[in-house]
Amino acid sequence: MTLRVGLLVHATSVPSAVTAPLDVLRVANKLAHLQHPGAPPPISIKLVGARAGTQRVGSGVSFDLELARPDDLDVLFVSAIEYTRTGELIARLDEMTAERQLLRRCADADLHIAAACNGALMLADGGLLDGRRATTSWWLANLMRQRYPLVDLDVEEVLVHDGRISTAGAATAEYELCFHLIETAGGTPLAQNVSRLMLMDRQRRSQAPYISLALSERPRQGLSERAEKWLQKRLHEAISVRELADHCRVSERTLLRRFHQDFGSTPLEYVQKLRVERAKALLESTRLSFEEIVGRCGYQDVSSFRRLFKHVVSMTPNDYRERYRMRGR
Repeated sequence: MTLRVGLLVHATSVPSAVTAPLDVLRVANKLAHLQHPGAPPPISIKLVGARAGTQRVGSGVSFDLELARPDDLDVLFVSAIEYTRTGELIARLDEMTAERQLLRRCADADLHIAAACNGALMLADGGLLDGRRATTSWWLANLMRQRYPLVDLDVEEVLVHDGRISTAGAATAEYELCFHLIETAGGTPLAQNVSRLMLMDRQRRSQAPYISLALSERPRQGLSERAEKWLQKRLHEAISVRELADHCRVSERTLLRRFHQDFGSTPLEYVQKLRVERAKALLESTRLSFEEIVGRCGYQDVSSFRRLFKHVVSMTPNDYRERYRMRGR
């Protein structure tokens, strides 16, 4: 039975968020045809929108769209939004009334709804992720927690399924969604063969190695920014919540509340993330031994910090250095 997939295109779609899934799913159909001539394709693919017609997206690329009808689809694959700044992303989400209504109708019709990157925010904006596990682009974690507190966000995961909704992480994580659909429609061997043919790594299970606090969306003013600047200067020292609260001129209780609101963690958990971030930078850019790096990150127990690093990054320090070090150093 052919799986009917609609790729949802809107005025602010990232072109590659449309064309890349289209290419992968078409390759799956062509490969299936070569292996089983005469059999129906495992997947039917159409470009759909909240309105029918030619849709020109921000970069000037145009797509001819059919009107998305839930009765004609099994899966709605939501394309990501093109944006530069957070305010622009929020404004574009606020403008998507027709798309929100369409997503709600598709959810009510029990369609499988899939989204990668910031497309997950479109689902959250329509209330589809309330009470559900989900992931999104790692740099949008703080924004998503603040704007959609009912979502059970697990940003370290590349791919999350919860009921009839699937979400994937940043950018090329949309390929993980494609392979999931190919497996559903044509089986695991077909998905494996497509990945081999297109030289795509299917072993990624976590976004953790890619996460950079420096690139993450987070508060740029007020208490949280003051706290982070103070912490960055003292990562090599012992740090207490009381000292941080005193510096920020707030109570410990207020500090805990603001950190949970802005960073989704306690101050001490955030300090651990900052220390791991420093260790990652030193592993990438220096020849310092791990023992020396541990000292610069405010730890004395090398084994303890090694365990923390692996827990946060999902890789050992040695593996991280081998994969991400700046060549020539």
